[in-house]
Amino acid sequence: MPKLLILACVLVYIPTGSGGDMATEAIVNDRKEVFGWAMYDWANSAFSTTVGTVFLGPYVASLARSAAEAAGSSTVSFLGIPVAPDSFLPYCISFSVGMQVLFLPILGAIADYSHLRKRMMQIFATIGAIATILMFLLTGGLWWLGGVLFIVANLAFGAAMVFYNAYLPDIASEEERDRVSSYGWAMGYMGGGILLALNLAFFIFSEDIGVPSSLAVRINLASAGIWWLGFAFITWSRLRPRHAARSLPAGDTYASIGFKQLKKTFSEVKHFPETMKFLLAYFLYNDGIQTVIAVAATFAAAPLIQGGLEQDQTTLTAVILMIQFVAFFGALFWGKLAGWIGAKQSVVVSLIIWSGVVIYAYGGLKGDNVTAQFFVLGVFIALVMGGSQAISRSLFAQMIPNGKEAEFFAFYEISERGTSWIGPLVFGLANQIFGNLRIAILALIFFFIMGLIILPFVNVNKAISDAKQYGKNTA
Repeated sequence: MPKLLILACVLVYIPTGSGGDMATEAIVNDRKEVFGWAMYDWANSAFSTTVGTVFLGPYVASLARSAAEAAGSSTVSFLGIPVAPDSFLPYCISFSVGMQVLFLPILGAIADYSHLRKRMMQIFATIGAIATILMFLLTGGLWWLGGVLFIVANLAFGAAMVFYNAYLPDIASEEERDRVSSYGWAMGYMGGGILLALNLAFFIFSEDIGVPSSLAVRINLASAGIWWLGFAFITWSRLRPRHAARSLPAGDTYASIGFKQLKKTFSEVKHFPETMKFLLAYFLYNDGIQTVIAVAATFAAAPLIQGGLEQDQTTLTAVILMIQFVAFFGALFWGKLAGWIGAKQSVVVSLIIWSGVVIYAYGGLKGDNVTAQFFVLGVFIALVMGGSQAISRSLFAQMIPNGKEAEFFAFYEISERGTSWIGPLVFGLANQIFGNLRIAILALIFFFIMGLIILPFVNVNKAISDAKQYGKNTA
């Protein structure tokens, strides 16, 4: 299936003559274009919240469980392999992340060579949205289709994000990138939160209006794809391509050019030691962030005897929605904070707060008011969640050479997604060894401490200077 995505991009959407992306005047800080760019975050965040966070996992697991029971087995068979119903989608998530690690750098290299970032962003966003819309078909014996469609959608989601992020240096000047990046993250939280709120309301009251709950879930899943594709058209209408499409040399294909470009980039990373140092720090602390987000619901719902909080589904839903909307304001605030104290320093502040979150999750959250404490902790998570990621993105955008934005953001996306198994592995092992979820949560402080150790040694000014000097030497 991933090969089909590559072929669709290379053979269908990459023209070799007229009709491709055309060069336009290099305009930065244009309010309409910045708004259009940010609206893509508004659009695709529906997939992360409605599909990835809430509805798809439990629904696919329930379908698979029913299929297993009908067959008189405790497992279901996928491609001849017995799989536990609750493990099927997690396996698909891991597989899709692995595919991103393999394909995103190649796609980034193709985009940078061809100057077709906007066109490639369009095709992968469209593939992802259509795969999400097709989740409406998930019924009965088609439980396996949920995993296949998620693999396609998630791979396309990551690919489109590479090209989306690579636009940041084009649309915003250096002094505006923190604000613009934060604005994009904020719009993502707001858009994803609004659709999730609507979908949760529809699901809760679906039986009252004569809609079976299973049909309500399918409608909600499809709605995320419609939301994604529909609002993306605002982005397409306002985002300008920056360079004329580049034709292929004789005897080459875009795939072969991609491998050549990527090989060249690997040989040139020695010119960007500070950028690589930052990427290592991000590699670590972002894994901690992603893991806290991923295991928060498990920790909150688990019984007290296991170190959990024993919160009911209503409380968890309320906290999820609260985090989405508070994160909107948190991302905007962190954009301002970066302007006051500097981007790197604002990320350091966020990592200190993240460390405090896991320490309090270990030692606090006790007593009769544990629900209120959980909400307060959720507020702190929301405030730093979008801000730390938004400022990291804008900081990285200043450290990469002109003309290689998509390639470097492919590595950035891999650092964000490709290591998402390390934190959960540490969490799972700590819980298994000590039999306590609080100790498992505390173990995640390793990632934030390592980020706090490495990040202060990143020389941002040298990283920016190295990137600019490389651009001059290769112009």
